[in-house]
Amino acid sequence: MLEQLLIFTRGGLILWSCKELINALKGSPIDNLIQSCLLEERSSAASYNYDGPGAAYTLKWTFHNELGLVFVAVYQRILHLLYVDELLAMVKREFSEIYDSKRTVYNDFDETFRQLRKEAEARAEELKKSKQVSKPLSNGKKQGQVQKTGFEGGNMKKSEGALANDGGDGDNRKGGKLENGHSNGNHVDIGGSKVNGSVNGVENTSSNGGAFDVNKLQKLRTKGGKKTETVVSKGSKVEPKKKVTKKNRVWDDSPRQEKLDFTDSVGENGDHIEVVAADHGESMMDKEEILSSESESEEDEEVGKDSKPETKKKGWFSSMFQSIAGKANLEKSDLEPALKALKDRLMTKNVAEEIAEKLCESVAASLEGKKLASFTRVSSTVQAAMEEALVRILTPRRSIDILRDVHVAKEQGKPYVVVFVGVNGVGKSTNLAKVAYWLQQHKVSVMMAACDTFRSGAVEQLRTHARRLQIPIFEKGYEKDPAIVAKEAIQEATRNGSDVVLVDTAGRMQDNEPLMRALSKLISLNKPDLVLFVGEALVGNDAVDQLSKFDQKLADLSSSPSARLIDGILLTKFDTIDDKVGAALSMVYISGAPVMFVGCGQSYTDLKKLNVKSIVKTLLK
Repeated sequence: MLEQLLIFTRGGLILWSCKELINALKGSPIDNLIQSCLLEERSSAASYNYDGPGAAYTLKWTFHNELGLVFVAVYQRILHLLYVDELLAMVKREFSEIYDSKRTVYNDFDETFRQLRKEAEARAEELKKSKQVSKPLSNGKKQGQVQKTGFEGGNMKKSEGALANDGGDGDNRKGGKLENGHSNGNHVDIGGSKVNGSVNGVENTSSNGGAFDVNKLQKLRTKGGKKTETVVSKGSKVEPKKKVTKKNRVWDDSPRQEKLDFTDSVGENGDHIEVVAADHGESMMDKEEILSSESESEEDEEVGKDSKPETKKKGWFSSMFQSIAGKANLEKSDLEPALKALKDRLMTKNVAEEIAEKLCESVAASLEGKKLASFTRVSSTVQAAMEEALVRILTPRRSIDILRDVHVAKEQGKPYVVVFVGVNGVGKSTNLAKVAYWLQQHKVSVMMAACDTFRSGAVEQLRTHARRLQIPIFEKGYEKDPAIVAKEAIQEATRNGSDVVLVDTAGRMQDNEPLMRALSKLISLNKPDLVLFVGEALVGNDAVDQLSKFDQKLADLSSSPSARLIDGILLTKFDTIDDKVGAALSMVYISGAPVMFVGCGQSYTDLKKLNVKSIVKTLLK
């Protein structure tokens, strides 16, 4: 049963909803659809599944881009209603005829919707009955066809005659079965009587290949024997070499150093050296990045270059007339060349192919049916729509002001806990130290927690950063449970009055289930305020796999019903990628989490915010 059908504008004004469907929706499926799908350019998907408290809904929608209307149908996921797509198309057609931009109430549409719904349900019932009747007939004919082809061997003419005598309806049903099924490459030409069957093909090849030349086989055997003899004879002459042991190189006559760990601030005579925290300068997080006007002029030149081939193809007069008069309605064929060029451009900027394709499909869905304005080209319209979409995706939907959240937690008498997660070698420990330095500059007391008890040297590395920044560190050594270490660190920070606890974790691949289970335990046990995924800006398609599997594993392996997923992203090595900034877009699109920090160097000050306008201009340049 249909739960609800809504018609609203792109601005969010509800124009009409079905009053007959009085069932109150549990949760907020419409809000989730807008936030998670429509605003994030995922509108090219066929449907959206909503899991709320005590409810599981499927939502389907369609757009009227020229009028700026959205039509949404909601129904129980378990029902699998067949008439929803047709009903939405009919409602869209009928409502667009009576739509007036000045009206806000459409009570007269209730009777129209009632009739449309009855028509759609009746058609669905007829389709269901026809399928049930056609199933036994098609099965019987299919079995007969299998028997015929089986006994006839490779006779192609007989199988053609058998198919031709079955009539047109039988051909259509069998054609659909073969095309949609898992037969081995069978091709059915429904319009004619040509059938290429894989069964006959296999039998023909097996019958032809049954006769073989015995002399060739004997020659092959003799060749193989000669080769093996030569290999054995050569091997017998070679004597086994003795292993040469490498001697240790002695550089000078000085005695061997007993201690190799220089992370402790201890002098040669064992005296304790007091390290003074050096001022490394102002963090780039607090500096505003200024965009130059050169990038804008370069972008305009690129748009002009891209539009030149299109004008050559269409001709001077036709392109001039279309730019003056404007096109009636944009069609998919008009958008395809510009979208293909945009997709290629995004992929050259290191955007994952899957993400680039979905973005182009979403932009096409938002532009199809719109009227092209005068003195505008299709390429510039598509580019402007893509720019709006990218800005909307990369702009955070919630506050990412960590300093404000730290002060709120401080007023509640508890430390603000940040957990750094990610794969191996992306720079979690280094960027943790950068975040600690930035917080320290804002007079926030920080404590580090060395919860990477897996990698050799991880504790010593974090201890070195803590000593240089004069920040306390909580450590328990190696081979300990990281979840327990983090819990004790939070307790210690509460006693000492530290404002923030930065938890360092071991790097792990997204497919390593034991380590992912340990990470899920750490997060569910300690309930951190922020889970930061640290990822490289160098990755392309792998960014999608990493983030999606991290989120999926954290959700699957969580012991609590409301699983904690990734809250934010820290992009590292941003200074090494030049204009290949697509990883930021791929990560934000697949996870929905904002980019909160960007690492752009080796020093403690090399940490900055993501400049959305700069990234979008670089992607489309």
